[in-house]
Amino acid sequence: MNDYTKVTFKVTPADEVATDILAALLADDGFESFVPEENGMTAYAPQGMFDADKLKSTVDNFPLEGYEITYSTELIEGEDWNAEWEKNYFQPIIVDDRCVIHSTFHTDVPKAEYEILIDPKMAFGTGYHQTTCHMIRAILASDMQGKKVLDMGCGTAILAILAKKHGAGHVVAIDIDEFAYENALENIVINNTPDIEVRLGGADAIKTEDSFDFVIANINRNILLADMKYYAAAMHKGSEIFMSGFYSEDMDVLREEAARHGLRFRGFAENNNWTMMKFVKE
Repeated sequence: MNDYTKVTFKVTPADEVATDILAALLADDGFESFVPEENGMTAYAPQGMFDADKLKSTVDNFPLEGYEITYSTELIEGEDWNAEWEKNYFQPIIVDDRCVIHSTFHTDVPKAEYEILIDPKMAFGTGYHQTTCHMIRAILASDMQGKKVLDMGCGTAILAILAKKHGAGHVVAIDIDEFAYENALENIVINNTPDIEVRLGGADAIKTEDSFDFVIANINRNILLADMKYYAAAMHKGSEIFMSGFYSEDMDVLREEAARHGLRFRGFAENNNWTMMKFVKE
């Protein structure tokens, strides 16, 4: 049973900067999904990962001054997740009039060049978050025709699916969470993108013989720093990597680590302090 703890946060004053920072802190505490609300945010953590004491410490030590954060918790049984998401949160999303993301239960979906079906089931990646939008734009701006692509921390497999629809050849999608792994397999089927290989694991799931033209890693700063050497080892000269899931103030340390592994900085995109960087293997 994949039960989750739902935590409803009230943030005063309520603004996107505060909720984004809170989401980043909670992600380090094991929370997987975040939904903005008018007065704060709702976050979900697998029941086995939820730690009430850690949550209290995170809120008590919130780094921005002038904010009051209160919260309430509720147990959500796994089979109820889809119904809750469908009823309250997930609406069709369109990115730059080129990519529309929606679920199988949506009707009256706007038309776009690329259509992606996502039934999230607690896996991260629906297009709502700025990091996912950054990655979508980076993929659409790249020539992936026939290329080999690695999607690290794939979540729903939204980025792997888009890469495939954008012309990629073989795509590998990896996630350490078993529920995300199962959800990725389901989303690949409903998008009719069968040439995507899904692997369960972390950087250890990258094989010695793997060699990718593009690596997509929308995770978080700490994992990127720890695993960048593995991503770089699976790239050849001229391969590109897109990294996101961190703040603009994290750019310097990530650039330093990338340089240690022969990755040359090519540019970045930023929105509300959430940042995406591009590198090329030298």
